Amino acid sequence: MLEVKNLHARIGDKEILKGINLTINDGEVHAIMGPNGSGKSTLSAVLVGNPAYEVTEGEAWYNGKNLLEMKPEDRAHEGLFLSFQYPVEIPGVSMTNFMRAAINEKRKYHGQEPLNASEFMKLMREKRKVVELDSKLAHRSVNEGFSGGEKKRNEIFQMAMLEPTLSILDETDSGLDVDAMRIVAEGVNKLSNEKTSTIVITHYDRLLEMIRPQFVHVLYKGRIVKTAGPELAKEIQERGFDWIKQEADGE
Repeated sequence: MLEVKNLHARIGDKEILKGINLTINDGEVHAIMGPNGSGKSTLSAVLVGNPAYEVTEGEAWYNGKNLLEMKPEDRAHEGLFLSFQYPVEIPGVSMTNFMRAAINEKRKYHGQEPLNASEFMKLMREKRKVVELDSKLAHRSVNEGFSGGEKKRNEIFQMAMLEPTLSILDETDSGLDVDAMRIVAEGVNKLSNEKTSTIVITHYDRLLEMIRPQFVHVLYKGRIVKTAGPELAKEIQERGFDWIKQEADGE
């Protein structure tokens, strides 16, 4: 599904990614952990095409297509989804209109007819149940006045509606209480199947106890310096990142 080779990226004059290599196959869940400033959010931003970042070297292929040559909206239409660490508010734009426009743009990209109002509302009701999203929230402006947990739940609702093949959750657990985290995790798990994959970016193993990855990668100084199974997240929780930093620095 995703093949990243020797990916380098910078913002301004600062190089942040310094040779990322990552392979994700269909149906896999990968966790990316690492200390602050290691490049985790930068990697997600580069994959979805944030124009603030410049790719200076390397490749990224998504389902056989050159991801780096695609516009951000085309990457989304091809099946890439990013759940933001800090979802933005869009006053004056209702969730209903926002999602209907997004879905019909994706359908247009794939040569499909747009959903009519009745079809869309039926789909919206079905997907809302997946993440236990209150109907009142679904009809308000996008994220306006939402709590942190409601914003994150709304992100997973958008994921459910758009049905991406690769979802990137960028510190979705940030600021969530246990109940909100459970609802978000259950939503992600319900949407997972053998044709979809997920990248979970997090500092902690709490979310990974609910969304169980097959692979855990540690990002440090712009590179993936360690990869193992889910037991690595537990070890990091117990020991922190210092021992991995020392290994990577050759100390």
